[in-house]
Amino acid sequence: MCTAISFGKYAGRNLDIEKGYGESVIITPRAYTLAFRRAENITDHYAFIGIGTVSRGYPLYYDAANEHGLYVAALNYVGNAKYLPKAEKKINLPPYEVIPYILSTCKCVDDAKERLENINLIDIPFSSDLPVADLHFFIADTKKSLTAEPDRDGLSVYDNQVGVLTNNPPFPMQMHNLSKYAGLSKEPIINRLSRDLQFNQYSKGMGALGLPGDLSSESRFVRAAFHRLNCQNSGTPCDIFHLLGSVEMPDGSVKLGDLYERTEYSSAVNLETSTYYYRTYKSLSLTAASLLAEDLSGRMLISYPLIDETRVYRLN
Repeated sequence: MCTAISFGKYAGRNLDIEKGYGESVIITPRAYTLAFRRAENITDHYAFIGIGTVSRGYPLYYDAANEHGLYVAALNYVGNAKYLPKAEKKINLPPYEVIPYILSTCKCVDDAKERLENINLIDIPFSSDLPVADLHFFIADTKKSLTAEPDRDGLSVYDNQVGVLTNNPPFPMQMHNLSKYAGLSKEPIINRLSRDLQFNQYSKGMGALGLPGDLSSESRFVRAAFHRLNCQNSGTPCDIFHLLGSVEMPDGSVKLGDLYERTEYSSAVNLETSTYYYRTYKSLSLTAASLLAEDLSGRMLISYPLIDETRVYRLN
């Protein structure tokens, strides 16, 4: 389970997973050959940075942003994702190729929306030990965001006005459920029950009574949307990390067989400076990597292992 959020000039996500897979910060320079299974290879493209794994020399991104400030995150969409047979006159991509394809060819959300109209998602595993995952996608720039979901009719694209995506159910159902919480407020609670009754407001924050606190994807969507729509914007990455923190998973709160799901990492990209920030479960300090600090004319991937240890700043 995961959560993605856009906020001002930042976009980022929580990766909630039961174990890590050797993730690293990956930079794809402009001349790296993007080899696609059923689409034409791209050898001259925009550069991008994100977190993922490298398998057989190919970047499998979980989320990333390009040099023009476009962000894409892939989130689990188990049981709802539908992949179709290869279609003529379409750009046929398995889901793990969506992030590199969009970021290599599009500058903004409007470009991505137009490109998505011609994309057909197909069921081709990356390898015998990496089967196709059920995914949907969160796409954002500094002005707007989209949700793209593969279903029986193809790739459905929705304007995402709340700037939030989690997992199931489908996005239209998430928005329908969110409508039930239209009465939530950051303001003090107002007595609408009866003018004849006087209530003591015994706590601050009572305007948000009823905000769900469980870790289901539907509840996280509501909680993230409430905080994101009401958060004050300082212009620093601190805000989006606090938003992501409101829906993160402590180790031990979600059990999957013999394992526990937890927020393995949280990320936020400054879409104006192409600076990628992250923190891991074991390291609450922010680590930053700049896309523009690298030589982006190269042909080889650049990779930095995640810093995954607690750093404490002692005062005495």
